[in-house]
Amino acid sequence: MKTQDIMARLQAKYPLEKEYLQAVQEVLESIEEVYNQHPEFEKAKIVERMVEPDRIFTFRVTWVDDRGEVQTNLGYRIQFNSAIGPYKGGLRFHKAVTPSMLKFLGFEQTFKNALTTLPMGGAKGGSDFDPVGKSNDEIMRFCQAFMLELWNCIGPDQDIPAGDVGVGGREIGYLYGMYKKLARQYNTGVLTGKGGTWGGSILRPEATGFGALYFTQHLLHKAGKSIEGKKVALSGFGNVAWGAATKARELGAKVVAISGPDGVCEIPGGITPEMIDYMLVMRASNRNKVQDMADKFPGEAIFTAGKKAWSIPCDIALPCAFQNELSEDDAKELKANGCWCCCEVSNMGCQPEAIHFFQHNGILFAPGKAVNAGGVATSGLEMTQNAEHISWSGKEVDEKLHFIMKSIHEQCVKFGTQPDGTVDYVKGANIAGFMKVAQAMLEQGTV
Repeated sequence: MKTQDIMARLQAKYPLEKEYLQAVQEVLESIEEVYNQHPEFEKAKIVERMVEPDRIFTFRVTWVDDRGEVQTNLGYRIQFNSAIGPYKGGLRFHKAVTPSMLKFLGFEQTFKNALTTLPMGGAKGGSDFDPVGKSNDEIMRFCQAFMLELWNCIGPDQDIPAGDVGVGGREIGYLYGMYKKLARQYNTGVLTGKGGTWGGSILRPEATGFGALYFTQHLLHKAGKSIEGKKVALSGFGNVAWGAATKARELGAKVVAISGPDGVCEIPGGITPEMIDYMLVMRASNRNKVQDMADKFPGEAIFTAGKKAWSIPCDIALPCAFQNELSEDDAKELKANGCWCCCEVSNMGCQPEAIHFFQHNGILFAPGKAVNAGGVATSGLEMTQNAEHISWSGKEVDEKLHFIMKSIHEQCVKFGTQPDGTVDYVKGANIAGFMKVAQAMLEQGTV
């Protein structure tokens, strides 16, 4: 296999799908050497098959807004790979959603799910529906219309969607309500991220952020460092950032910045429990303005319009918002401000040039597919509880999440340790995930 040859073919075939091409290139560059040591992979054309999704569903979503006007959006579900388990991946509602974005996310999800040690394949879906400024009733009507088209493509042993950007517990509730009505079955295992009274798992809302901090702890320990007392800057204020801020504070770190599309809130004294609780209010408001934090806590949170979290001096940077949110210039600003560690919590949160800058300037870096896998891992644990018709305690779920994140870190170290003893976490995560999926594809034949 030659990465450049495969990428040339994909670029000719999908010239406009930049996110997807970026994700594929990162993985292929990491695995090329190992892949070429396995002629059986080349004979079975594993890579050529792996980079294409199994199937893509595209559908129109028609709904009525509060003014009685008919609105139309596009919905998607991309079932990428089911070699190691049923399709599993979130739904994203955001105005920027495109097939390229969802293909990149589904491709990444395949390897992320393989890293969790749980039997889950990769998928992703969503819509270009923009939740910002929508009322609760409009959100409900859209979710119902979306599920009306999706319901017969999913199932507890077929494809299990979850939440993502723009899709939290409220949206999952509306989606499941319509699924139940259409399927006439109470299959709680068909969606994850559910409410605690009807099949949801304790700690699922916090799991992505919690897992990210557990992974960061292992990474720092491996490097001979500790998180206690360190200054943390994170982007976003949604579910993932909320979980990350909660656990960072619990572990003794000091969260000094959160950001949104409108700018950054610097929190010199460190984020407080009251501020963390308010992040949930901000997310539910659909305003998408981090300035609300400064308005709510004047003097404690200082808002600066047009700036990113990376403009605030910190030790550890945690991108928690969107793909490619951290550029090379941001990486340079972080280094200038004293940052020495960056762990992607969002999917592909850093641009390639930023990653290269981190790696070539002694800044510890780990990719999203390893760092944020705690979310989908806990979704897998939720599926297990649903299948057994039981509910575990928070302590049991947290212990299992700890174990999974420790296992992911160990896999990254195993496959990413370099001759000089340092760990290339990008390479380690990609090779570990790839080898598991590739072996399963090989054993299942040409399908």
